[in-house]
Amino acid sequence: MRITTVFKLTAVALGLTVAGAGCAAAEPAPVKPTVVLVHGAFAESSSWNGVIDTLDQQGLTSVAAGNPLRSVSGDADTVRSVVASIDGPVVLVGHSYGGQVISQVHDPKIKSLVYVAAFAPEEGETIAELSGRFPGSTLGETLNKVALPDGSTDLYIQPGKFHHQFAADVPAAQAARDAATQRPLNDRALNGKSGAPSWKSVPSWFVFPDADYNIPVAAHRFMAERANARAVVEIQGASHALAVSQPAAVAKVIVEAATAGN
Repeated sequence: MRITTVFKLTAVALGLTVAGAGCAAAEPAPVKPTVVLVHGAFAESSSWNGVIDTLDQQGLTSVAAGNPLRSVSGDADTVRSVVASIDGPVVLVGHSYGGQVISQVHDPKIKSLVYVAAFAPEEGETIAELSGRFPGSTLGETLNKVALPDGSTDLYIQPGKFHHQFAADVPAAQAARDAATQRPLNDRALNGKSGAPSWKSVPSWFVFPDADYNIPVAAHRFMAERANARAVVEIQGASHALAVSQPAAVAKVIVEAATAGN
């Protein structure tokens, strides 16, 4: 498996690094940020387990926030409350639909954003619109729909199609377990429009697979370029379940985002 990495370093960032080197002995060590991990549709918080283990080895504290997957604004409020409860700087990380959610969280303590096979919508966009803008997504044909009493619909990936669609590079037994424990996405979240995105003012990092059947790789590249990402890491042959199948690669990008400018 080959990992292609593109880095964009600003002159300001380089200047901070040089200046910091000259006065390291006189200044206290910078406060390490807390990493807040936000899962997306058809997953749940334990999908970050491998990433959390790696970040812990790097001395970074992680919080895997529960994402309700009910509506863009409501889900963003939930994550915003988690961020507000944390002292010190935060690196906010989103997978899949979780990327739309973190884009709606505005808090001055957020020092960087990391998009892991994730959506980064512009204001007024929906994830349904973004995934259909480029060819390659086969998600729609794999979904089961469950009507709810409130008139909305929950969406699940059919268990027999989960492995290929969502987690093709994950062992079959684990993919079967993940299919059984998947959290559904409500259609109100699927079609919810984004507000003004935080990636316009907060530095962002993107890591994504080129064998993603949920979000076309062309969409990933488009969103990363549009956000003027500090770094873009594209992993060949990996599936949409990137945090599960490639936790070390994902954690590496998060560490870079956490230490940028230090």
